[in-house]
Amino acid sequence: MNRELLMLVEAISREKNVERDVVLAAVEAALAQATKKLYEGDVDIRVALDRDSGNYETFRRWHVVPDEAGLQLPDQEILLFEAKEQIEDIEVDEYIEEAIESVPIGRIGAMAAKQVILQKIRDAEREMLLNDFMSRGDKIFTGTVKRMDKGDLIVENSRVEGRLRRTEMIPKENFRTGDRVRAMIMEVDLTLRGAPIVLSRSSPEFMIELFRQEVPEIEQGVLEIKSCARDPGSRAKIAVFSHDKRVDPIGTCVGVRGTRINGVTNELAGERVDIVLWSEDPAQFVIGALAPANVSSIVVDEERHAMDVVVDEENLAIAIGRGGQNVRLASELTGWKINIMDATESAAKAASETDAGRRLFMEKLDVDEEIADILIAEGFTSLEEVAYVPIQEMLEIDAFDEDTVNELRTRAKDVLLTMEIAQEGVEAVPTVSQDLHDMEDLDSGTIAQLQAGGIRTRDDLADLAIDELIDITGQSQDDARALIMKARAHWFADDAAAHE
Repeated sequence: MNRELLMLVEAISREKNVERDVVLAAVEAALAQATKKLYEGDVDIRVALDRDSGNYETFRRWHVVPDEAGLQLPDQEILLFEAKEQIEDIEVDEYIEEAIESVPIGRIGAMAAKQVILQKIRDAEREMLLNDFMSRGDKIFTGTVKRMDKGDLIVENSRVEGRLRRTEMIPKENFRTGDRVRAMIMEVDLTLRGAPIVLSRSSPEFMIELFRQEVPEIEQGVLEIKSCARDPGSRAKIAVFSHDKRVDPIGTCVGVRGTRINGVTNELAGERVDIVLWSEDPAQFVIGALAPANVSSIVVDEERHAMDVVVDEENLAIAIGRGGQNVRLASELTGWKINIMDATESAAKAASETDAGRRLFMEKLDVDEEIADILIAEGFTSLEEVAYVPIQEMLEIDAFDEDTVNELRTRAKDVLLTMEIAQEGVEAVPTVSQDLHDMEDLDSGTIAQLQAGGIRTRDDLADLAIDELIDITGQSQDDARALIMKARAHWFADDAAAHE
C-alpha cells in the first residue's frame, strides 16, 4: 500500500500540476484526519510521511501552555509543569508527542483518501492564487458577476473570487451574471468559503481610490484627499488639499470639462460629488463643507467639538439639505458636530447662555450684575477660566484693578475647591441597599445616619449591638432594640420556613 500511495501522489501531482511536497502534505493531513475519528475528544494528530519510502508514523501531541493560563483545550494542551516532568528542558509553545498506531491506508479507502487530498490541493491552489493576486497591491477588484449567494454577489477575477454584500452595494443598483463590477477590497477573510475577498462599492474608500485613479496628481503626491463622506448613490463630499500652491485642487479634480469627476460619478451610478477645499482652520473647513450655503457667522466650541453655524433664512434649507443630507455629510467630512440655526435662534441661544453665565458668576462669586456682565463681555464662561486664566489677561480688563482681579480669582478657586471636596464626599459615601430603604418606620434622616456609620444593608443593621446603634443614631435604648429586632425579623422567618 505504501508504493500505491506514492503512485497516487505522483499521479495527482502530474494531473493537477502541483508540487509533490504539497500533495504529500495533503496526504499527511488526510491520514491525520482519519486517525482523529478514532478518538472521542478533539485531539491533535500529526502524521510524518517518509518522502522516499512512503512509510509513515503517527503521533498524538499536546501543546505546552503556561501554568497560569490553564487548559483551554484539555485534549490538545498540557501545562508547563506537567510537561517538564517528561522533558526537563521543554518550553512554552513546544509540543510533547506520543507515538500511536498508524491508520492503514485501506481503512479510509483509496477513493476517500483521494477526495481529501484533492480538497487539500484545491485549498492550496486557492491560497496560492489569492496570494498571487494580493501581491499585486491592487486596491480595486475588477471582475465579472459569477453567481448570487443569499443576496450577495460573487465576483470573479482570474479564478479569484470576491464577495460583494447587498449592504455594500449602491442602493437601487442591480447586477446580473456576467456583468462587469468594480469594488474596493476592504479585507481578506479566509473563513468565507469560496470568496475570501470582502468588497464594497458604498464605502468612502472606494470613492477615494476612484479619484486616485482618475487624477494623476493624487498618485504623484501633489494633491491629497483628506477625508470623504458619502450617501451612496445620492451625494458625496471629499476634502482635498494641494501641496503645491500653483495647483488648484478643486479644478484639478474636476478636470477639463468635468472629465475626471464624471469618470467617478459614472462609476457610482450618477452620485453627485462636492469637492471641498480642506483647511487647517476647522471653522473655515466647515464653512467650505456646507457649500453651496452661505454662512453668516460661526461659533466654535472646542470642549464639545461642535460648531453653531448661523445662516440667513434663505440659506437655511440649503445648509440643512434634503432630509438633513448636506449638514450630515459636512459633519462626517469635517469630524465636527454642526448645529445649523438662523439669526433669531442664535440670538435666543446667546441670550440664554449670557443669562446662565450671569447667574453663575453672581451666585458663586458673590458679585453684582455689573461685574458679572463685565466678565461675560470679556469672554469668560466658567469659574475655571476666572480662577486659572493667566493673571495678566485679567489685569488688562480696564474695569478691574489688581485687588479686584485677585479677589475674583481667590473666590473662584475657593468655590471650585469646595465643589471638588463635596463631590469626593458624595463618591466616597457607599450607597444604601434597597432592603434597608424598604424597612418600615425608617426615615431618611436615620438612613443617612446609618449610611454615615457604614451601615449599608439590612443585615448590617441586624448585626449591630444595641449600644453600637445608639452611638450611630443617638436613639433611646428601647428604640434601638426595637429597630434591631425589626431588622432581624427576616432571619427568623427564613429559619421557620426551613423547618417546615
